[in-house]
Amino acid sequence: MSNNMPQLKLVNFSRLHKALADSAQALNEEINRLLPSQEGIGARLIESMRYSSLNGGKRLRPFLVMTAADIFSVSPSCAVNVAAALELLHCYSLVHDDLPSMDNSDLRRGKPSCHVEFDEATAILAGDGLLTYAFEILTHPRTHSDPAVRVELIRRLSQAAGPYGMVGGQMLDIESENKEWSIGAVTRLQRLKTGELFAFACEAGAILGKAPQPIRNALLAYAHDLGLAFQITDDLLDVEASTNDKKHARRLGDEGKPTFVSILGLEKARLQANILADQAISHLDVFDSSADLLRDLARFIVERES
Repeated sequence: MSNNMPQLKLVNFSRLHKALADSAQALNEEINRLLPSQEGIGARLIESMRYSSLNGGKRLRPFLVMTAADIFSVSPSCAVNVAAALELLHCYSLVHDDLPSMDNSDLRRGKPSCHVEFDEATAILAGDGLLTYAFEILTHPRTHSDPAVRVELIRRLSQAAGPYGMVGGQMLDIESENKEWSIGAVTRLQRLKTGELFAFACEAGAILGKAPQPIRNALLAYAHDLGLAFQITDDLLDVEASTNDKKHARRLGDEGKPTFVSILGLEKARLQANILADQAISHLDVFDSSADLLRDLARFIVERES
């Protein structure tokens, strides 16, 4: 191992795992409330939306919303409402990602993708429904009593998800296939495709708490480094799983696309992920122990095995 490898901090993740489980449970309860099962006309659409948003997953983005909001003593009911809106939007992107015209993936989170479980047209509409409903949720007074705060949340999520955020990153991802890209270009791709929703997740808590801009900036810096560390670790796990023949890890749609690992190699990519985790933690120096879960998450992101 390189002598330049940052020394890993010994972190007891038991508290973090409990917090992740608690936030996931609260999120699922909120999505159940927002998307109750229906019968009759229109039931198939709601069923497909529930299938796609209650289908497991790491739930990291909602956790970031709720954990950052807690730093500013935001009401849990407000925080979980925003977390649910963000998760519905994230799930829309996964539904559309899996379509035959995109990544053509038959599995999502160990279960048939939405277009396989239902059909392609229903999957498109399920994604559309999840996306638009996310913004409706943010308009509700339950999200925050101050209309200016609700408008700011809508503005920032629109930016994070739109052509200069996640959707723009998806387009770059398509354009990257079978091309030689620099590490800078791949970093920009992943910062848009993955990092902008991480950034919104962290900033949303500060927006709910009406925190000043310097505090919002600290959380944004943390989120951007965290998002890149998360993506590099995902790339490493894909390669290691494929090498060990444990599973067919990389989807067909990802073949031929540049990644951090394909450009940097395994050792340098792992080094870079740890550097980014340390940088993410350093951005939290403006906070006291109330941000410890965010610090633990940064280490967990790069030490996880799945």
